Amino acid sequence: MSLFGLGNRNQKTFRPKKNAPSGNKGAQLKRHIDATLGSGNLREAVRLPIGEDLNEWLAVNTVDFFNQVNILFGTLMEFCTPTTCPTMSAGPKFEYRWADGVQIKKPIEVSAPKYVEYLMDWIEAQLDDESIFPQRLGAPFPPNFKDVVKTIFKRLFRVYAHIYHSHFQKIVNLKEEAHLNTCFKHFTLFTWEFRLIDKAELAPLNELVESIILAY
Repeated sequence: MSLFGLGNRNQKTFRPKKNAPSGNKGAQLKRHIDATLGSGNLREAVRLPIGEDLNEWLAVNTVDFFNQVNILFGTLMEFCTPTTCPTMSAGPKFEYRWADGVQIKKPIEVSAPKYVEYLMDWIEAQLDDESIFPQRLGAPFPPNFKDVVKTIFKRLFRVYAHIYHSHFQKIVNLKEEAHLNTCFKHFTLFTWEFRLIDKAELAPLNELVESIILAY
C-alpha cells in the first residue's frame, strides 16, 4: 500500500494536510523544497536558500515535516493501539510522557497512539496560531520562534523513534520501509543542519542518525 495512495482504512484517522504558512512566500519556499527533493539531493533540500529568511524556511519545513509524520503514523493506526503500545516508548530504555504546559502541566503516562494524538493536536494549535506562525507576508515571527520549532521537532522525532522500535517490521510488511527511511533521512539532515534537536534526545536512534549524517 502506498503512503500516498491512502486507503479507506486510514481516512478516518487523518487530519487535514496543513498548507505552507506566510502567504505567497511560504508557497514559493514549498515549491523549492519539492523541486530539490525531486532531484534526490537531500542535502541540498535542507539548506537555507540564498537570500531567504531563516524563520520563513523553518516555518515552511515545520509544516512539511508535520504532514509527513502525520501520513506515516496514519498507516500504522490500526497496529499502534493502546493494547499493543500501552506506553509511548522507543525500545526498553526510553519512555515518553505527555505534557503541553497548558492543559496538562504535569507529565502523564499515556499510550503511544494517545501521545501522538496529543502531539498532533498540540502542533496543529501552534501552526494555527498566527502570533507564532504568521500567515501574512512580512508579519514578524516571535522572539522565541526557534525554541517553539525545536520543541516541535524534538517531539516529532519521538514518533519516528517509536515507529522504528515498535513497528518497523509492519512497515516492512507494507513495503514502505524505503519511504520511511527517506522521510527520516530528510528529517535528520534538516534537524542537523539547523541544530534543532539536542544530541541526548537522539539516543534511541543514535546509530541510524549517525549513519545518515556520515553518509551525507
